[in-house]
Amino acid sequence: MYTPQRPSKTEDVLLRHITYRVRSWGQPQADTPPLVLVHGWMDVGASYQFVVDALSEAFFQQRHIIAPDWRGFGHSMPPTPCDHYTFTDYLGDLDALLHHYAPDHQQIDLVGHSMGGNVAMLYAGARPARIRRLVNLEGFGLPATQPSQAPARIGKWLDELQALHTGTIELKTYDSVQAVAARLQKTNRRLSADKALWLAGEWAAPDAQGRWAILGDAAHKVVNPQLFRLEEALAHYAAITAPVLAVEATEDSLGQWWKAQYSLAEYHQRLQAVPQCRIAQVDDAGHMLHHDQPEVIAQMIEDFCQI
Repeated sequence: MYTPQRPSKTEDVLLRHITYRVRSWGQPQADTPPLVLVHGWMDVGASYQFVVDALSEAFFQQRHIIAPDWRGFGHSMPPTPCDHYTFTDYLGDLDALLHHYAPDHQQIDLVGHSMGGNVAMLYAGARPARIRRLVNLEGFGLPATQPSQAPARIGKWLDELQALHTGTIELKTYDSVQAVAARLQKTNRRLSADKALWLAGEWAAPDAQGRWAILGDAAHKVVNPQLFRLEEALAHYAAITAPVLAVEATEDSLGQWWKAQYSLAEYHQRLQAVPQCRIAQVDDAGHMLHHDQPEVIAQMIEDFCQI
């Protein structure tokens, strides 16, 4: 099993009536901004361990690094059962997290992967003074929508709420941590066996029946009732004042997901709305590029977030 070179510590912090599990490395620094790492859908804060281990000692020593489990993921579960999640709540949670760890409107450097990258981009537009540097790891946004799609979307949401409550929508369980690791490797062919086994122990845990269950709420599989409104997203992008590094893998995960609905070229066109944005690619990597090439991602973060 993979052995972390820089073990983290965890604490539970009450944010907006939810006890958030927050993983951190290092100590608060008076002269340098915290580095906040936010994960993607069906992931956990521990997902960044390989990148943290790959940071240079000089950079690591000068930063307080913070990685929360988003609400409904990992160990940040709502106090009462929930049947759907609202995307804007992640922005509210991030704002509350920063009030806790970076009080007095201290600036931060923000890294977000996938869903976390989408949250980071919107947050940086809503709170531009809070962000000093922003690294977006494959947070592409979603295909543009039209208002005429709203009735069908709400109908789908209603159907999926019923499916969730009748047990039709659920998360798969596994008979062992090794089976979870195998599942991770099936999804990501570049993930080594030792890293997969370590991640499996952070990504899942035994349930009351002894089955290994993913540490995530099945309600996350319920479709978002709100359409992705491109014009609003672009307005957020245009309001970002921090320099942005948009990182993508050479394996075009965006094209694989959305086919003709949304392309990498369209994403690049959207990024033109960001006042200061640079695009970088990572070779021999897929969507989980921070697992595939942690040394490369660590170096990109260091170079971009130097004081």
